Amino acid sequence: MTAVTVLGTGIMGAGMAANLAKAGLDTTVWNRTPDKARPLAEAGATVAEDPADAVSGADVIVTMLFDADSVAEVMERALPAAKPGVTWAQTATVGLEGTDRLAALAGEHGVAFVDAPVLGTRQPAEAGQLVVLAGGPAEVREAVAPVFDAIGSRTVWVGDRPGDGHRLKLVANSWVLSIVTATGQAVALAQALGIDPQQWLDSIAGGPLDSGYAQLKGKAMIAGEFPPAFALDGAVKDSGLIAEALAANGVSDGLMSAMHDRFAAAAARGHADEDMAAVLHGFREE
Repeated sequence: MTAVTVLGTGIMGAGMAANLAKAGLDTTVWNRTPDKARPLAEAGATVAEDPADAVSGADVIVTMLFDADSVAEVMERALPAAKPGVTWAQTATVGLEGTDRLAALAGEHGVAFVDAPVLGTRQPAEAGQLVVLAGGPAEVREAVAPVFDAIGSRTVWVGDRPGDGHRLKLVANSWVLSIVTATGQAVALAQALGIDPQQWLDSIAGGPLDSGYAQLKGKAMIAGEFPPAFALDGAVKDSGLIAEALAANGVSDGLMSAMHDRFAAAAARGHADEDMAAVLHGFREE
């Protein structure tokens, strides 16, 4: 039986860990805020109080923390306790520079590293329907296969280098964030013009301009209800990472930087912990 440790049991990590335990894997979890990890004991996971203790028996370590700094801080504490032959699957979105930094940290400890950001939000994570975008050497793919099969509907091996998974993830997230931001702009404009924004959603429904995501997020914006499936502060982070990648590779970052500003404005108005659909508040003068 594969022993797997999940470090980080927030919006995404909790669902991932529950599905690992459900699949029969020997699952250990840790979270900086212990109360977010303890409910996973009911799913069959072992709850650890310290990241070093959490990884000591693991065959595979999964990190799902907020950003590169938080992953590095936790793994610097955990890796000295890892057993020989362990594989680290890094599933959080940390950007290209962050991935290089974490891969170097793995190398310093002689640990195999797989760059494996995931596509999906809270609901796919809870349903085990994430898409894993992986980059790593062929010789470690068998080790992580049971883990990726438990958390996702499919795994896309993008390449064999750390950063390959992230390259595709940034492209995918650039599209996701664009849909959400454009939807926020349309809803805000409809409301400002005195038009029922539901009429706009109805007018595109079923046609070539329709999008399931626009319908989902648009309805949340109209209702003004934003339970987090993908938190706004994550959208602030990811849009910044995408803008950096665009600029660093000779592509204009103007559009993504403008979207980043709207996400950041909404976060500054007190909506950072709400769903990214709260970007609507970034289009309003409040």
